[in-house]
Amino acid sequence: MQKRYLGNSGLAVSAIGLGCMGLNFGYGPATERGQAIALIRSAFDKGVTFFDTAEVYGPFTNEEVVGEALAPFREQVVIATKFGFATDPQSGKVVGLNSRPDHIRQVVEASLRRLRVEAIDLLYQHRVDPQTPIEDVAGTVKDLIHQGKVKHFGLSEAGVHTIRRAHAVQPVTALQSEYSLFWREPEDEILPTLQELGIGFVPFSPLGKGFLTGAITVDTQFGETDFRNQVPRLSAQARQANQAVVEVLGELAAAKNATRAQVAIAWLLAQKPWIVPIPGTTKLHRLDENLGAAEVALSSGELDALEQAMAGIIFQGDRYPPQFMKMIDR
Repeated sequence: MQKRYLGNSGLAVSAIGLGCMGLNFGYGPATERGQAIALIRSAFDKGVTFFDTAEVYGPFTNEEVVGEALAPFREQVVIATKFGFATDPQSGKVVGLNSRPDHIRQVVEASLRRLRVEAIDLLYQHRVDPQTPIEDVAGTVKDLIHQGKVKHFGLSEAGVHTIRRAHAVQPVTALQSEYSLFWREPEDEILPTLQELGIGFVPFSPLGKGFLTGAITVDTQFGETDFRNQVPRLSAQARQANQAVVEVLGELAAAKNATRAQVAIAWLLAQKPWIVPIPGTTKLHRLDENLGAAEVALSSGELDALEQAMAGIIFQGDRYPPQFMKMIDR
């Protein structure tokens, strides 16, 4: 697989990464550990060198699985993880935000152990903490970089003002936020700012939490512990209204002898050379499908036609429930 550089940082990663969250968190029961490790190693065998996790996925178990899976290839991969949430010490459940310097240091030490690494390749602030100045956050990560415990600094779901303030203290290598044909808000201010500052962009949910694949219909029933039950944009009523994007993708996919998922990811890759999507999956055949997007080239005419078709679609529903929307920095 071709490599891409995250902005001006010099950090080279596979053009498509693997979001590992769903193996342990968010979409229902955790994948059996051996199967999860096999899937991660299969991704590496197929050319993926960029793997994304976080302390709260599981919680904590996702980092352990990623660390075990990638231990044999440690020097050939880039592992990204995140800090920024406060968790209940008993249950591990998220109870708020916490990016205080002492907490960042504690999280990093624990993540290093779970990931079985001497340094974290890319460390994101998972969500911006309004109670902690971003300058303090960036300064703490800068110290950790000088100590050799972290290599690169990232932000997630940060607004342009926060990005600029953080970047002035410690250069930001990458921003991770949601971006897809299902959610295009980053195009307004985020992408121009990243271009100006030389920061890479790592879109999560590049398939709209599965909706863009066409596998989710009005009749789909999510599992009891699947967080998509809480997503307004994926309510049954919203799915009916938002089905138009699936139809548009289906037409282009048929013409390209590809799948909707592959066209959706290829569209992201075509936006900027410093964009690296991280689709996640628990299934090997979906992994193959997603990575196949790297071989799907969309012409300027196809991109224009897709843009014109998308212009007539008005999506219904927020991408998160209200309590999560409050955690997104504007």
